[in-house]
Amino acid sequence: MSNLLPATRAHAHRGPLPRGFQYFSLALLGLLLLFACVPGALAHEFKVGDLEIGHPWSRATPPGAKVAGGYFTVTNKGSSPDRLLSISSDISDTAGVHDMGVKDGVMTMRPVNGGLEIPAGGKVELKPGGYHLMFVGLKRQPKLGEKFPATLTFEKAGSVSVEFAVEGMGEMGGTDDHAE
Repeated sequence: MSNLLPATRAHAHRGPLPRGFQYFSLALLGLLLLFACVPGALAHEFKVGDLEIGHPWSRATPPGAKVAGGYFTVTNKGSSPDRLLSISSDISDTAGVHDMGVKDGVMTMRPVNGGLEIPAGGKVELKPGGYHLMFVGLKRQPKLGEKFPATLTFEKAGSVSVEFAVEGMGEMGGTDDHAE
């Protein structure tokens, strides 16, 4: 213990840290804490049967919008395919799976009839520009930072309640780093 005392006195003799360094240290600590909390706060998963639903999210909508999109990944850990049959939520009158694509330079969007197959041992990503959910007849506008509930019903796994995290209007869903 007596060996540490001279070092402590030497440090104390130098005086306090410069104010700029103190502010920098506090800002750096705050930034590190923020990034440490973000992935757990933004990314979220749900499970039903052999299916894992990764990070359901939607975008905030402008005032008066009547539709909103929904996105997530479904990973089937089982040995047989399953099928997403229906979606319901109290945020809209109806909800369904749609497919968006470009054919001959023309963007098209159409409902997926008969459900969306989730292959055995496979993964399906519902994302902007491809398969996605459409919440039609919005009863309220999804707002940035909030979550809203929905129920996904699968042919074999059954129903699961999930929460859609509402991200910014221009987001592409980049917060789902772990849903493999």
